[in-house]
Amino acid sequence: MSSKEAMKLADDAGLDLVKIAPKAKPPVCKIVDYGKYRYEQARKEKEAKKKQRTVEIKEIRLSPNIESNDLNTKMNAARKFIAKGNKVKVTLRFRGREMAHMHDSKHILDDFAESMSDVAVVEKEPKQEGRSISLVLAEKR
Repeated sequence: MSSKEAMKLADDAGLDLVKIAPKAKPPVCKIVDYGKYRYEQARKEKEAKKKQRTVEIKEIRLSPNIESNDLNTKMNAARKFIAKGNKVKVTLRFRGREMAHMHDSKHILDDFAESMSDVAVVEKEPKQEGRSISLVLAEKR
């Protein structure tokens, strides 16, 4: 029907004419109480927001000459992060003379990933970025 007829119907009913799909051919309109319509839309958005879950990336930094007890402590921290649903970025940082032996220390990250394999999977393989090598672990599905 024409927009004038629709407006007349809406006025007679004491309600508002709301465009639901203005880009459609022809545009789709609805006769509703606009205040109630906005309230319903806000509630739907709020419900959708509640169901969303943001995934943070937590970082754990290691050094190439880390002792096994320290490594176990870092692994336990990573397990807690993954249990909460976060991703974990494990970074192996090199300083000074350690840069000369970067390729020898990659096994630390591989061992870390392997020991975490019961709760996590490697999302991003170890990659060298400047003075560090990092990998990303995500929760196992």
